[in-house]
Amino acid sequence: VQLVESGGGLVQPGGPLDLSCAASGFTFSSYVMSWYRQAPGKDREVVAGISSIGGSTAYADSVKGQFTISTDNAKNTMYLQMNSLKPEDTAVYYCYLTMGMNYWGKGTLVTVSS
Repeated sequence: VQLVESGGGLVQPGGPLDLSCAASGFTFSSYVMSWYRQAPGKDREVVAGISSIGGSTAYADSVKGQFTISTDNAKNTMYLQMNSLKPEDTAVYYCYLTMGMNYWGKGTLVTVSS
């Protein structure tokens, strides 16, 4: 199983940014996938999750209404749409898959700064 994040970069406060997580090596039809982030000097925290069972989603309180998680099963890809970004959203964002075993991507850096 391989998870590869992309889409990180530098964005101004208030701006949007979309992240992608391309998954391979497993059947993208039965899974729980999540986005985590780790800010400098802080613990890794879950941001959002999505289940293949009914497509249910869940979000951390800090990003509700600001971030949207989704998947495209045909492309084996998970997305995170981030809006109204704040400096405190600066972090390395990781893709995480739970499917019997647990898998992590290597992360993509998001920097929110003017």
